[in-house]
Amino acid sequence: MNTIPSVNLKDFLSEDPIKKQNFVDAIGKAYEEIGFVALKGHFLDDALVDNLYKEVKNFFSLPTETKQKYEIPGIGGQRGYVSFGKESAKGKKEGDLKEFWHFGQYVENDDKLKEEYPDNVIVDELKEFNDVGKETYRMLEKTAKYVLRALALHLGIEETYFDNYIYNGNSILRPIHYPPITQEPDEAVRAAAHGDINLITLLMGAQGKGLQVQNHKGEWIDAIAEADELMINVGDMLSRHTNNKLKSTIHRVVNPPKELWGTSRYSIPFFMHPISEMKLDVLEGCIDENNPKAFEDITAGEFLNERLIELGLIKK
Repeated sequence: MNTIPSVNLKDFLSEDPIKKQNFVDAIGKAYEEIGFVALKGHFLDDALVDNLYKEVKNFFSLPTETKQKYEIPGIGGQRGYVSFGKESAKGKKEGDLKEFWHFGQYVENDDKLKEEYPDNVIVDELKEFNDVGKETYRMLEKTAKYVLRALALHLGIEETYFDNYIYNGNSILRPIHYPPITQEPDEAVRAAAHGDINLITLLMGAQGKGLQVQNHKGEWIDAIAEADELMINVGDMLSRHTNNKLKSTIHRVVNPPKELWGTSRYSIPFFMHPISEMKLDVLEGCIDENNPKAFEDITAGEFLNERLIELGLIKK
């Protein structure tokens, strides 16, 4: 597969059983073959997207010392600001050429999870930033719920299987700023080749070249969304849970051609995580003679902690 398939969530949400099944088949096939789809018909409207980008650009334009007020020690970068070059891909010593922000879950009706998750960080200088971030988080979480329902049907399990695991889940909305490149990078790229940790990732801002996906032949292909599309990919948790039936594809963000070094790039992924207690044990329906169980049993919380250590965001 050398292109990213496009699907429309409105087909799944329609009352038409044929359209719904066609959506399930198309997204299932794409995630088995390349692990990415471009999705139309999501719950983000244009005004919300415009407001979010405006607020994100306002935040990253603040003075460095102002932004650093919001870099919270001891939480592995899970909320607030993470400064330029702080994160590196698994196995890479060079830091990625980016700075970013994290909005986390807005917990409802669960005091235990309120204790477990760090509080969201409020930016005093930008009153709209916090509200727009929260609304975007909610709409992407809602979109992700229906994508996971379609995948549950594709896997032959109950449609709402994932619902209880993702309600109050440990999901993250990450606005990223890739600043202009001012000198020849020493081995560093905007985001080195990596797989995502989580169940699925919903990416805003994949218009234009930069994001690349590695197909099964090892070739890098450009993943470019239309203006009204989200790019959505399988993460390692879901790949593990399905015994690699659904593919967590390696992807990267390459540096632009030299004539575009003076430009910023912004992208905004939403990392859909379940609650920490979710067992990622391989689903029985994904094991057979040709596909024996490939992974040890582990919870989502244990898996996340392992990966944050590998990324250098928390210390052992």
